[in-house]
Amino acid sequence: MSDFILFWHRRDLRISDNKGLAAARQKSDQVVGLFCLDPNILQKDDVAPARLTYMIGCLQQLQHQYQKVGSQLLILQDQPSQAIPKLAQALEAKAVFWNSDVEPYAKERDQAVSEALKAANITVETFWDQLLHSPDEIRTKSGNEPYKVYTPYWNSWSKKHKEKPINTFANHPRGLTEIEFKTAQENGVIDLPTAKDLGFIWENELVLEPGEEAAQNRLEEFGDRALFEYDEQRNFPANDGTSQLSAALKFGVIGIRTVWAKTVEAMENTRSDEARNHIKAWQQELAWREFYQQAMYHFPELAKGPYRDHFKDFPWRNNPEHFQAWCEGKTGYPIVDAAMRQLNESGWMHNRCRMIVANFLTKDLMINWQWGEKYFMQKLIDGDLSANNGGWQWSASSGMDPKPLRIFNPITQAQKYDPEGEYIRQWLPELSSLETEDLVTGKISSKDREACDYPEPIVDHNQQQKQFKSLYQEQKQAF
Repeated sequence: MSDFILFWHRRDLRISDNKGLAAARQKSDQVVGLFCLDPNILQKDDVAPARLTYMIGCLQQLQHQYQKVGSQLLILQDQPSQAIPKLAQALEAKAVFWNSDVEPYAKERDQAVSEALKAANITVETFWDQLLHSPDEIRTKSGNEPYKVYTPYWNSWSKKHKEKPINTFANHPRGLTEIEFKTAQENGVIDLPTAKDLGFIWENELVLEPGEEAAQNRLEEFGDRALFEYDEQRNFPANDGTSQLSAALKFGVIGIRTVWAKTVEAMENTRSDEARNHIKAWQQELAWREFYQQAMYHFPELAKGPYRDHFKDFPWRNNPEHFQAWCEGKTGYPIVDAAMRQLNESGWMHNRCRMIVANFLTKDLMINWQWGEKYFMQKLIDGDLSANNGGWQWSASSGMDPKPLRIFNPITQAQKYDPEGEYIRQWLPELSSLETEDLVTGKISSKDREACDYPEPIVDHNQQQKQFKSLYQEQKQAF
């Protein structure tokens, strides 16, 4: 057996600031990357074309990065528990390293791969890389249990020491020889397919260019431009007030320690308390990401249904025509429809709008939040099980939330967060000629709706709100 280590990439499609990859390089001069296109994921019906296109682009960039340092990124397309041990044995690898994941399927898959490798006398080492703090690191002081509420989680999380970015390669590793590479090809290694080869077509522009360099540039640009006004600008979808790094964080194209270091640098470089508050607000969003991931890790049942008991048999209306109108951005509520058009056309949606449309689907249309959760995963470039599930359960009032019943009025949301109607006009160009007040209040005359080919509201918000509250109270009293 050689000194050779395979590093299995999953949600860490980068070379820099990669904990597991750095550990592999410290133990061997010959380190080669590996990515496995998993049919168990690719064949699911909630894979977004934009997300898959972005991922393939990131893998292309990662292959270039490996070539620059003198190694390779190998591609497999098969069951990981079979393909990875087979390749590792053929190449006489002494070990396979990877960074851990929180999702239920990933944990089962990793266990199967680990057992197969160990049966072949190949060492397995795993690391926590996608989080600043592993799921078991932040626990309640009283019962040593995982947190179920964000605020106390943040209070504990924010006090913990955060690691600095890691220098992955002090010097370059050695890759496969020509003979070894041929052996790899004989044992399942393929050329990286395109998204189209895999059956996914995305012809629109991506909101974030794939790859580590693009993500790093976006972080720098956000830090220079919007971070110091983040808390003020982040809720206005017409403004470029967010980082739009969610896809990069989803696939680990940029290291979370690198992102955190940017916030620390910003804190150190300002004397303004107001600016510090804006930076802290973004840090809290990073903590929300980790809160949802630790929740999914400790409570994997979240992936299958509601956290709160009285939502497990909730009498949702589930009108398929209403759901279709919501999906297509044809509800008759401009702010809701603009957001859904943004999702369908760009593969991304502003976070404030995610809350608005999710609340509308669950509280106005009274449609099961899991319908919306799945639709988002079918469209979002940054679709992430933990964050998407957490956000939907928050909006539906079925999740871990000290304030369980939360109802948004789409009219007041538009008035507050799109007061000039800029966002609505951008995504509903057919309404661009209407008065701003009509746009944000939704009080568009039937004549104007007909002239603009824009539908009447499919429900009355005030009536639906009363019905939902009544259903909620009845259901709550039953438990």
